[in-house]
Amino acid sequence: MKSFVTVCCLSILLGLVAVVESDEDYTEDEEMILSLILQDDTQPEAESRPSAQFYRCTKDAWRMPGQYIVVMRNGTHVNQVERTARRLRAKAAKRGYLIEILQTYSGAFYGFLVKMSSDVLHMAVKLPHVEYIEEDSSVFAQSIPWNLQRILQNKHEPGKYSPPNDGAKVGVYLLDTSVQVTHREIEDRVMVTDFSSVPEEDGVRVHRQASLCDSHGTHIAGVVSGRDSGVARGASVNSVRVLNCQGKGTVSGALAGLEYIQSSLMSQPIRPVVLLLPFVGGFSRTLNAACRKMVESGAVLIAAAGNYNDDACLYSPASEPEVITVGAVNFADQPLSTGTTGTNVGRCVDVFAPGDDIISASSDCSTCFTTKSGTSQAAAHVAGIAAVLLNLSPNSSSAELLQQLRYHSVKQVINPESLPLNHRLTTPNMVVALPDPKSTLTGEDLLCRSVWSERSAAKGFATVTARCRQGEEMLSCSSFSQNGARAGERVEERDGQKECVAVNGNGGQGVFAVARCCTGHKAQCQMLESPKRGEDAECPPDHQLTGCSSSSSTGDVSDSGRPLHGSRRACPAKRGATSYASCCHTSSLECRLKEHDSTGLSEQVEISCEDSWTLTGCQGLSHGSVIRGAFALGNTCVVHTSGEDKGAAAIATCCRHRLSHQPSDH
Repeated sequence: MKSFVTVCCLSILLGLVAVVESDEDYTEDEEMILSLILQDDTQPEAESRPSAQFYRCTKDAWRMPGQYIVVMRNGTHVNQVERTARRLRAKAAKRGYLIEILQTYSGAFYGFLVKMSSDVLHMAVKLPHVEYIEEDSSVFAQSIPWNLQRILQNKHEPGKYSPPNDGAKVGVYLLDTSVQVTHREIEDRVMVTDFSSVPEEDGVRVHRQASLCDSHGTHIAGVVSGRDSGVARGASVNSVRVLNCQGKGTVSGALAGLEYIQSSLMSQPIRPVVLLLPFVGGFSRTLNAACRKMVESGAVLIAAAGNYNDDACLYSPASEPEVITVGAVNFADQPLSTGTTGTNVGRCVDVFAPGDDIISASSDCSTCFTTKSGTSQAAAHVAGIAAVLLNLSPNSSSAELLQQLRYHSVKQVINPESLPLNHRLTTPNMVVALPDPKSTLTGEDLLCRSVWSERSAAKGFATVTARCRQGEEMLSCSSFSQNGARAGERVEERDGQKECVAVNGNGGQGVFAVARCCTGHKAQCQMLESPKRGEDAECPPDHQLTGCSSSSSTGDVSDSGRPLHGSRRACPAKRGATSYASCCHTSSLECRLKEHDSTGLSEQVEISCEDSWTLTGCQGLSHGSVIRGAFALGNTCVVHTSGEDKGAAAIATCCRHRLSHQPSDH
């Protein structure tokens, strides 16, 4: 058998040589293949380079072996993508393998999609300019089906849906199944693009009824802009098909869809624009990176959290920090749960929205309605509300829009007991709502949110990091540990971005970092470190102190003393500890402290900023009790203690932009 294969390869070689001899106008591909075949296999390759990384989906059942996304390094050009693909084809041919280039990418990222045997991977990861390779995997529509009345804050007109506007200035791209555009709900509101990238349906007897293929996309489009069921009834929807009739797609197909949208926006710019991603797959570095680049280009991306009763950080695009990730609640404002399925939760979820028994267009007929449930429906609500908010403030960035969504949300309505114990602190307790007609919020208001890290390893001095989104400023950094064993936190800067770094203490079970991330600050801010351990970190003159942090070199609990907010603004440090001060400069910003002491054996002490003031910093001051940590919850500073009778104080730093007619408090 081996001799037969050798004869075949020689025949192919002779055929190629004959072609070359008879026709000098051969292609570069043929020239490269021929030169590689003629190479002496006993000689090592001239170049020696470290192998690129290889990634695959964390969900084995969703993997697509044999199909790979090759991602090129930053700075790569289109011609290098093409040459790398040709080089891979040539190297594979030399070993007797055929490969097929299915798609090239040059918008959201540079690279290509290739169909090949896994035996070729060891060659692919050694190609020049390749940063990493990711095995393709499946993504799925997130449907498992009250009403628009829930997202209205003005309840004085029961039965009538009257949002502040219809979102007509906003374009929405829907990456989903196909859509029944003749349905009365969405007729003349949805444009079907010429893009389609979907895998074949599973099974050999798939009945491709139009109503089945259009089911998910039609329902979601109706929630976004339907005449009777839509949130933003003037928003235009562009259908980009990335899911097949079974609601199944691929990471590569979603990437191609993003590539198509970016190309479309370059030729025909739409501003503002929302991309709705009502599907999830396993964690994909490539899909997350492509979504991040779309946000950098000015788009707002909204994604379903997923329906797996799991941590949303394990899925994509839900795990991408620059994407607005939406979990689902039922009519009682509790996390959606249906049998063995339910909404994903955790720190990667940004907001919740209605997602249970949602009435919208049915693809069964042009006048039919149905109910569906899931985080897809929840994400569609947020896309509609985003269109309304962007209609009011078209120049809002994705980070500013998220702050506005959270500001207008109904807060503390989810029962914490309904959430998994390990996600109760990190899951946001807020359900989106349209802005109150009486709201005076503008894009220049100071708005802040807390960003939690994952929990660190349970070993001494283990660190973990929390970061803000693009367009947000970190105004303070704190930490939290369940058993109180922590060594504080510090602020570092990497690649021009501040990082809140929490340090696990001696005997710690893991620590969380909590960054306070803000928009509308209109200030120049910097993090200043104390000159020596045990000394104060002091703000320059004319700067406001927005938050304090402190870290210990011994691995023991470290909290700074009471912040100084008089003529001298500084963060005191305990002996052996380093203090950090967040200092911001602008003529209109003013900050002040609020403090509250615990009473009795309470394990929690709180203090809130008043209306018109925003909480920028939160810290605990021990009177003898062990402080497990301090963090901002909405506009409230929360300090957890050991519950001993010695007690502790919660100290909130509250800031605002002073209006021209307001006198200064200082």
